[in-house]
Amino acid sequence: MIFGGSVKKTNTEKKKKINKFKFFCLLVVFVFLAAYVMFEIIGLMRNPSNTVIVKEGTVTKEETVTGVIIRDETIVQGKNLKNGMQHIVDEGDKVAVGDPIFRYLSNDESQTKQKITELDNKISVAISENNQILYSSSTKLIDSQILDKIKELPDINSVQILKENKRNVSSLILKKAKLAGDLSPTGSTLKQLINERSKLEKQITDGAEYIKAEKSGIVSYRIDGFEDKLNDDDFSKYTKDYIKKLNFKVGDIVPVNNEKGKIINNFKCYIAVISKSQEAKNAKEGQKISIVLPNAQMVKGKIVRINREGNNSEVVLIIEFDEGIESLSIYRSIRVDLVWWDKVGNKVPNSAIFTVNGLSYVIRSNNGYNDYVLIKVLKKSDEYSIVSNYSLVELKELNLKQNISTSLLLYDEIVLNPSQSMKNAINWYCKILQKNNKLFKKK
Repeated sequence: MIFGGSVKKTNTEKKKKINKFKFFCLLVVFVFLAAYVMFEIIGLMRNPSNTVIVKEGTVTKEETVTGVIIRDETIVQGKNLKNGMQHIVDEGDKVAVGDPIFRYLSNDESQTKQKITELDNKISVAISENNQILYSSSTKLIDSQILDKIKELPDINSVQILKENKRNVSSLILKKAKLAGDLSPTGSTLKQLINERSKLEKQITDGAEYIKAEKSGIVSYRIDGFEDKLNDDDFSKYTKDYIKKLNFKVGDIVPVNNEKGKIINNFKCYIAVISKSQEAKNAKEGQKISIVLPNAQMVKGKIVRINREGNNSEVVLIIEFDEGIESLSIYRSIRVDLVWWDKVGNKVPNSAIFTVNGLSYVIRSNNGYNDYVLIKVLKKSDEYSIVSNYSLVELKELNLKQNISTSLLLYDEIVLNPSQSMKNAINWYCKILQKNNKLFKKK
């Protein structure tokens, strides 16, 4: 009996020693872990990482895509295609129904114009020789107007305005010549020259074919053969394969045609884009969206059609807009930025935000010490977020047991790129705050 009791006692002592050893090992691990966490918290409080100031700003979600322009375009042309054409309305200008757009040259017009040029030289000489006789207040006014137009030339940067100025000067010179002819005595050389010039002008006018606008819109002389294909008759045909088979190069300019023109509807335009973004996949027809055009102009648009592929990896969006159409008349394919949303508020870098148990936090630096602040992320882009504070009702619904700050204010200083140990230390941080609060209440 004594021997058996001795064996049991020995086994019991061995188990106690093993348990003590395990407890000691666990205690050592716990102490080291606690020391490590406390070291990180103290380091966080005394030596923060780079920081940033919370400021009000705007966060946008943008996406750069390539699009094909869809327009309502009407080709205008006449019969005398081979005679050459003269523009009456410049590229990109607007016309009303019935306005002349361009005209085809009459037969032998180049020779007739050469004769008019020769007559103009003779008329100029005749006017200068009879300057005293032909001088009047009317001709003086015309001379003054011509001089003003010539003075404007060095300051003109627009080709279109320069052409208009040139036409005005030519018109004034012709007006002066006709006035001089009226002042000249019947049968004079000047009178005969001007009458001969008028006959040649009438010959050109009577022999020319004028093309007038059938509808109002923007005039363009850039024709590429896609005017009937890329229209707004059927948006369902604009699939990913259809668009890619067009094989347009982004930014290529449609070539000028020397035989015909077209009128573009300036009230409405569309662009078909291929996108694989989550925003595009979740988009709905009728949804409003902003578009940044190649000239940096931002226009408001509306999604009127969404063509989805079988695997839904990419979608084709047809977007309608009614601004900036004139600047796109020379293109078929362009690169644009789609602005899905923009939000104004407290702007915080995403690198300062981290998540614990489904909730978002930042670390606020205050006079060399730091604390964790619970925040509510309203909108998030690739780099920044707009954040706010939870309301009292929301905080109650969250049922937080942690004693932690819940108010982030403008101009608070927050830590960028907090380390993983800093993020993990939040639970220990909350426990320390709870213990301090308990001790404070006891006192």
